[in-house]
Amino acid sequence: MSEDATARAAAEEQSAFSHPPVEPDATAAYGDHPDQIVDFYAPRDNPLTAPLVVVLHGGAWRAPYDRKHLTPFADFLAREGFAVANVEYRRGSSIPAQGGTGPVAGRWPETFDDVAAALDAMTGLVKEHLPVADPRRTVLTGHSAGGQLALWAASRHVLPEDSPWYAPYPTHLRGVVALAPIADFTLSRELKVCNDAVVQLLGGDAKFEERAAQADPAVLLPTGIATVLVQGRDDADVPYTVAEAYADAAAKAGEVVGLTLLEGVGHFPPIDPAADACAVVAEEIAQLAF
Repeated sequence: MSEDATARAAAEEQSAFSHPPVEPDATAAYGDHPDQIVDFYAPRDNPLTAPLVVVLHGGAWRAPYDRKHLTPFADFLAREGFAVANVEYRRGSSIPAQGGTGPVAGRWPETFDDVAAALDAMTGLVKEHLPVADPRRTVLTGHSAGGQLALWAASRHVLPEDSPWYAPYPTHLRGVVALAPIADFTLSRELKVCNDAVVQLLGGDAKFEERAAQADPAVLLPTGIATVLVQGRDDADVPYTVAEAYADAAAKAGEVVGLTLLEGVGHFPPIDPAADACAVVAEEIAQLAF
């Protein structure tokens, strides 16, 4: 990456993380573990009912990155008229991976257990803690690793029925808007996306094929769920070719997936309320929700 591109990427990241955390209107647990919680944000225009947007944060499934960095984005969506659920889930250890320089990505199977459990509990949770939300008009969105989890959560009906994560077709789900998602595990492994995060998530190369069959969005197709990917063409963290690979896999499976490539945009603007890309994301969500 050129010096100019490196400087721009750094500026984009700084802008996205410059917003102070926004406290939720309510918080609820969906399990006993401290990370099994959801923050709720009510739509700021006080409608009688509003579509529910379930948000899954990124951070390469690693422990240092939690839902807090996504609270300004959740608040932005609430100001756009959505009811928002910002989901926390268990992530990798804070201890560096063997031979690595950073913390381990993800926990198998707990990361997936948590996302499945949160979504299964969501209707009951919003009824109690965010009654303005209409779970019959749900849109899933997530950024980076959270984009992978959003795509995966929408494909649970494609899993074998004996899978612990299997769920029937989600008739309440209007669609998925995945932001710079780690959407194709094979290509992400080849590109060593986020310092080999996918390999770590799945427990190493020896378990890659077996576990990817249960977790790789590009394998769990077609879903029958309206899906849009929003991606910066200049993203150096998750290259846009990963999103293209997912869209190509969907096409081969007989499904059309929307892919919006934003020129001159890197990894973080889609979740930065100060960036034009964030407004594009809100519009894509609205197209599915309303």
